[in-house]
Amino acid sequence: MLATFKIFRHNPETNESRYDRFQLEVDPMERILDVLERLKGEHDSTLTYRRSCAHGVCGSDGMKINGTNGLACQVLIRDLKTSTITIDPLPGFAPIKDLAVDMQPFYRNLEAVLPWQVDDGKPMPALERRVDDVHSRRVEEASRCIQCGCCTSSCPSFWTNEQYLGPAALVKAFRYVFDPRDSGNAQRREVLNAERTGVWRCHTIFNCAEACPKEIDTTYHIQELKRWLATGETGF
Repeated sequence: MLATFKIFRHNPETNESRYDRFQLEVDPMERILDVLERLKGEHDSTLTYRRSCAHGVCGSDGMKINGTNGLACQVLIRDLKTSTITIDPLPGFAPIKDLAVDMQPFYRNLEAVLPWQVDDGKPMPALERRVDDVHSRRVEEASRCIQCGCCTSSCPSFWTNEQYLGPAALVKAFRYVFDPRDSGNAQRREVLNAERTGVWRCHTIFNCAEACPKEIDTTYHIQELKRWLATGETGF
């Protein structure tokens, strides 16, 4: 099929933006990333975007495709049900060049929630720190987050205030708040409970859950963090 691609371009040297249009024959089973690779290799070598594994695991190639955030390596041409396809960078982040955006606010917010297991200072056991199946299952879904930024980029609260932690950081916080092996909840509570930037800025509009390419129920995890802040209950 013949498809028209309208692709956002940003020139960092002049700080000017525009859309370029390309027409080419595509297979409906091609992924958006496949098309971008063809465009860069055969039509315009200056086209800039991020990619890595191409298997929907690394989260590098998040972008806005026909108005919806997603991973270019996952979205098939046939799923868009149109021959006119518009590709933009993830909203809420400043473009660096073309489809590549500045993710520093995202990573700064992620780091703020201590996205690692905080040690309790006790000697390590001989083999490993075990966790029972109940607690393991509770954090399993949150553990699937690949930090692609699609959910945070879909959040109006983040659009208006990039200091707001955003759904990805909150899901990662959930991953450790509800892990009985972790000892960092005192520090996380202070960050999560901040009035202007913490979990209470979430207005539960479900954009994040709809945007997640890993189908994580981000809204549920954020609501559970609110409950924990209000009650102090973690279940262990």
